[in-house]
Amino acid sequence: MKSITINGSKRESVGKKSTKALRNAGDVPCVLYGGEQPVHFSAHELAFSKLVYTASAHTVVIAIEGGETYNAVLQDIQFHPVTDKILHIDFYQLFEDKEIAMDIPVNYFGNSKGVIAGGNLRKNQRKLRVKALPANLPDTIDVDITPLKIGGKIYLSELANESYRFLSTGNTVVCQVKRSRVSVVVEDDEETAEAEA
Repeated sequence: MKSITINGSKRESVGKKSTKALRNAGDVPCVLYGGEQPVHFSAHELAFSKLVYTASAHTVVIAIEGGETYNAVLQDIQFHPVTDKILHIDFYQLFEDKEIAMDIPVNYFGNSKGVIAGGNLRKNQRKLRVKALPANLPDTIDVDITPLKIGGKIYLSELANESYRFLSTGNTVVCQVKRSRVSVVVEDDEETAEAEA
């Protein structure tokens, strides 16, 4: 899985005044959980653009001034209700020998036989939650829709992988091709003309 580096500074004070001062300076207060002690730090808002404003899943390397580095994943993010500015971010620390659960985007590819025949592809799942060791986390879950005919479905059980496991049941429908409902309205000009006369 791709990784993004966030350069940050440790926060000496975590009170409301210091948090407000950070935000006024264009920085985002953050907390890293999962280790022995939470790590409070801040980073400039622009540092999070590639992490937050994307559909892709990423791990994060948090590089703190002074040389400390932590591997982590984004756990929670809070936005301002009016301006949509990032107010706060929580991260969860990764360890090579501990599994982590993450939502991974689904990548649909191929030309469905059912769609070519006039059916509609329904993408029931845009992301799927998986659990794996950090090294085994995939960038995307790739789903080939080529074999799908009208009425066909792909179930989660068909996407089983040795490197990670899904946290939803195997009978979850990932995508399907439904028959297209096209209603054609034909107006009879002669009848309309008679009615108007």
